[in-house]
Amino acid sequence: MHRNFAKLPGAAWLGVNFWSRTGGPLMWRSYDPRVVREELDVLREHGLNTTRSFFYWPDFMPEPDRIDETLAGHYADFLEAHAERAMATIPTFIVGHMSGENWDPAWRAGRDLYADVWMVDRQAWFAEEMARRYAGHPAVAGWLITNEMPIYGGKAPTEEVTAWARLMVRAVRAGGATEPVSIGDGAWGVEVTGQDNGFSVRELAAVTDFVGPHVYRMEDDLVRQHYGAAFICELAGTYGRPVVLEEFGCSSDFVSDDNAAHYYRQVLHNSLLGGATGWLGWNNTDFDLVDQPPYSHHPFELHFGLTEVDGTPKPALEEMRRFGAALDRIDLAACERAATDIALVVPSVLDAGYPFTRTADRTDVFGALRQAYVTARAADLPAGLTRESDGIAPDARLYLVPSAKQLTGPGWHRLEELAAGGAVVYVSYCAGSHGWQRGPWYSHMNAMFGVEHRLRYGLADPIEDDVVELTFTAALGPLAEGTTLAFRAAGTEHSRSYLPVRPTTAEVVAVDGHGRPALLRRRHGEGSLVLCAYPLEHMAAVTPRVNPEPTYRLYDALATLAGVRRPVTVADPRVSADVLVRADGARFAVLVSQADEELKVVAEVAAASAGAEPAREEVALEPYGVHVLELRR
Repeated sequence: MHRNFAKLPGAAWLGVNFWSRTGGPLMWRSYDPRVVREELDVLREHGLNTTRSFFYWPDFMPEPDRIDETLAGHYADFLEAHAERAMATIPTFIVGHMSGENWDPAWRAGRDLYADVWMVDRQAWFAEEMARRYAGHPAVAGWLITNEMPIYGGKAPTEEVTAWARLMVRAVRAGGATEPVSIGDGAWGVEVTGQDNGFSVRELAAVTDFVGPHVYRMEDDLVRQHYGAAFICELAGTYGRPVVLEEFGCSSDFVSDDNAAHYYRQVLHNSLLGGATGWLGWNNTDFDLVDQPPYSHHPFELHFGLTEVDGTPKPALEEMRRFGAALDRIDLAACERAATDIALVVPSVLDAGYPFTRTADRTDVFGALRQAYVTARAADLPAGLTRESDGIAPDARLYLVPSAKQLTGPGWHRLEELAAGGAVVYVSYCAGSHGWQRGPWYSHMNAMFGVEHRLRYGLADPIEDDVVELTFTAALGPLAEGTTLAFRAAGTEHSRSYLPVRPTTAEVVAVDGHGRPALLRRRHGEGSLVLCAYPLEHMAAVTPRVNPEPTYRLYDALATLAGVRRPVTVADPRVSADVLVRADGARFAVLVSQADEELKVVAEVAAASAGAEPAREEVALEPYGVHVLELRR
């Protein structure tokens, strides 16, 4: 199964979002060419090649038909400073939101940014005029229409937002710009988050050249935090566009410098393995602007920088340098992600907007999918995402459908067909986290899984044990008969429930602590359908500090059953392994540790031919460390 790894032309963007320390969003009023060059020098010395820059809208467009030419001249010098250093920047047009505050040009007067024809015309005029000034400059890498427009302009119907976006992109092209263009909205649409703000990732991908997630998540589990941006990149990349991690980072007020470095290291490498091919940290420098909004009321925004106010690099900037060196070593432009045999199925309820469904149905899907993604990584199973909305991909050996309350009727039948063709399809039950139409929305559950369910109308079957134990009554891959796996129970009064079933044509593979069927396998055609009666992924997803948790052992066993090919494995679930393949045939295993201690692990490299012995490489990893291992041919 192919995994998206689309790239923009030229060198990968590795850099930062840029505001000079002389003024933050007001830097163009007090523009200091010397300071800007000093700031760029520090970035360039650490291997960065790109910035994202901003036309602070109230200043650059003080009247509806006038651009401030003094500030435009400052920006021209800013471009020259980049060109002098063989750097490039990505100008951002409509900058009315920044770091915890919205600013309007005085002449906006409350007009709707998407639907007011005159207001859309003025935005398009500004984008076209600014593009005309700078298009083709060697320091312009690409263009962004806005900065986090859902926060500034608010939600709107998808039709309005998409039409507005299309007109804005056309305006940039009308200004003579040929460089890549995207929206700058954060990729917070329903297809990624499960919450509809009108900025459809699918629709916007169709009119732009790349997708740019902004990821600042607060979590309760370290491993989920480390994989959070990667999972967002995977979801955003399902529409075939290059994925640029347009914003990520952390304030020194929220994290110590050493832990910030760990976070940068994890985000950079995991998102690379998650399909990102560009990275822009937030942001270049700390500020000493305590009296200036937004920093006066959001003071933590003063300290997101990769350098201190005086330009001293923080440890996270060194992580950016090390990451850039790794990209050079593997020659990212010539690399692809290794194909995978594992498909993580994204139910269409996440993005389709079906009538009479609840928001929780979508957000539950997001949580279970993300936890399954993390779990698969622990088992060295780099899963590709396949969206039910676009048709479930036909070329995987193992399909994971974690804690699923609902797929469409055709979706369930498609999975059964794939099993008949030789795949292993794994589905874990979940009743959903709310009480409206609680229960399995499956088209033909009993026949599909070879069971007879014993549900009672309107009632949940609660999980009363604090720990759910699954004891295997038959071997499943490396899980021998008699093996017991223990899972922490969690969920709402609705979702903390199991599915009572009796086997008909299925065989019981594992029972719970009360002797009830918990994992069942129905052989179907050339493959199998495996039903788990417990919402393992959902329970883990709502449990703090849970990873790694034992579902990875179940996934490992399912992979063995399915005959999944894994080029590199590491026995320790705290270390994940994935492979990049270069055009000349060179292969690179990227090992990422989730341990807070130094580890020595053995990476087992699959044999290149049948009958050959696997190779073993001993690897030392620092706390939360990364190692790139070139595999022997």
